[in-house]
Amino acid sequence: MDRAALISRRLKLRHLSVLIEVVEQGSMAKAAKRLATSQPFVSKAIADLERTLGLPLLDRGPRGVEPTVYGRALLKRGAAVLDDLRTSVSELEFLADPTVGTLRIGSTEAMGASLLPTIVDRLSRRYPRMVFEIVLADSATLQERDLRGRRIDVAFGQRSDPTLHGDDLDVTVIYRDRLCVMAGTDNPWSRRRQVTLADLVDEPWCLPPPAHPVRSLVVDAFRNSGLRQPQNVVTAVSAPFTAGLVAKGQLLGVLGSVFHRAYTDRDHLKPLPLKFPAKPWQISAVTLKQRAPNPVAKLFLDCAREVAQPLTIPDGHD
Repeated sequence: MDRAALISRRLKLRHLSVLIEVVEQGSMAKAAKRLATSQPFVSKAIADLERTLGLPLLDRGPRGVEPTVYGRALLKRGAAVLDDLRTSVSELEFLADPTVGTLRIGSTEAMGASLLPTIVDRLSRRYPRMVFEIVLADSATLQERDLRGRRIDVAFGQRSDPTLHGDDLDVTVIYRDRLCVMAGTDNPWSRRRQVTLADLVDEPWCLPPPAHPVRSLVVDAFRNSGLRQPQNVVTAVSAPFTAGLVAKGQLLGVLGSVFHRAYTDRDHLKPLPLKFPAKPWQISAVTLKQRAPNPVAKLFLDCAREVAQPLTIPDGHD
């Protein structure tokens, strides 16, 4: 028997789980607490793993532990193995009972404050024994850290720039939305029957940072209308924060119409009577192509389309 086969027989999934937790937590003590076990058990599991492989997996220092080059290589493959095993167990549970399963959803804050609660609530009512784990982050973090790191099954929200990434992702467009210029109901602009972009150039705005895709759409809309960028008083990436600030009545902002209609605290917001000259805003669910599919994810995608369908722009309407 060759050495690789021998080592494979000796490796234990429990040891891989401990290594992943130690690296994520940055220390043996924190990992032990997270795993509800003792620090000596964690230390022994790492020592056994290093002895089996004959390689150092962790660098210990005053600031905690970090994986060595060997540790990073093992983590990359080990995380995939544990994830595939977890998905396989979920699939077996689903086959035995389609009302059972666990789904880890990564969501942008905007979706977490609007559509996602409705989707999860509807699924929970239909399948009371399903379990949902929700992670909130920006689209790039969800895609790069959490989805590719196999911490989540599906990333829900605006996909980050597809030109910056490989073709290892499956992107399902859930709905196409239109961006709207929003004002608070106490803002004088909310009482106007006609508004143009030119009217709003010198108004104070709350906009996402320059690298954000919504900011690019805003800049392009003004530029294509022969106008300079609007005055940016507040920079914020959070749609709920923007909505809350704009509702105060002083600033203008840009939000998706679906977000506005699904947002739970929208009574003090009003879209201005202005067709914003920007391409429809696509909200997607993203999964990994090479990954064993989680059967519960399909139920999520179907329910997401169902919830969004009455709110979205029909195909062919820009």
